[in-house]
Amino acid sequence: MTKSLFPGFDGLMNLSRREGVDVRPTLLRVLTDLYVQTGTHSEDEQRQFVELATRLIDQVDDATRAAVKARLAVYPHTPVPVLQKLGLVATQEGRRVPLPPSPARAPAEPEQRMAADMAMQPKEAAEIHDMFFRAGASERALILHNLAQTPLKAAPRIPTVRAKRAIQILEMAAIAGDVDNFTFELGDSLILPSRVAAQIVDDTSGEALAVAARALDMPSPVFQRILLFFKPEIGTSVNAVYRLSRLYDRLAERSALVMLAAWRGSTLAVTRAKYQAALHDGERQRARAVAGQTRPGAQPGSSPTVRKGTGSSDR
Repeated sequence: MTKSLFPGFDGLMNLSRREGVDVRPTLLRVLTDLYVQTGTHSEDEQRQFVELATRLIDQVDDATRAAVKARLAVYPHTPVPVLQKLGLVATQEGRRVPLPPSPARAPAEPEQRMAADMAMQPKEAAEIHDMFFRAGASERALILHNLAQTPLKAAPRIPTVRAKRAIQILEMAAIAGDVDNFTFELGDSLILPSRVAAQIVDDTSGEALAVAARALDMPSPVFQRILLFFKPEIGTSVNAVYRLSRLYDRLAERSALVMLAAWRGSTLAVTRAKYQAALHDGERQRARAVAGQTRPGAQPGSSPTVRKGTGSSDR
């Protein structure tokens, strides 16, 4: 039997053959993680990845498929057959677009269907959100570069008047060192929950703040002043300011808006998870209540014993 080209994968393959154990979602996740860890692959590695991934994609749950789709959508070397299996395809220029529903239709309709089909699902959004904040500085730059070429639907642009007002407030709050007002205005202008806005502001590396600023179309000098005044851990480092300024100048608006859509969508995924957990707990409580109601009113030996008194006590 041919040895697996992916270390540690054979054990999972053997486990998957055991009766009653469905580890196909785990297999696909591990396979994807192993594949995207390196930027180059041999023909054998690519062939094996295509064979395994295209088969598993149809056999896993929606959550696993969404997570894998999110990772491979931002990976620049995903094989074409896998992109096609996920509803994506690489053109000759390397850009990724959804497969058109019908080549005979007018261009306007496929474009509208593309936008609707590639609306980011909560699980995909949460995966991109988590992947970005877990990554290092160089990995984040690569993720943002790849987002510009994905077909994932971006968030709409912030209205110009609203964005200009937000930029003014953010700069004043940064100069004053007012973290609370800065965080509130950032979340309010980008329509983000306070949790995500705080995560962006507290991020010590600075790329998240660059994305938020680009989504507002903030002028580069304003962004640099915010780095100097508001982020002392960055502003005191010439190299850090230069690195983030260079990143900001090269950051595409589309990359920022796709990431903004991921930040918004990740919140929905968290909310759904909490809601489902609450429902699960509620069902358990109701089940316990019903079980308690079906118990008999008196258990054997639970009736009080009536003690008959002696002749002296009855008198």
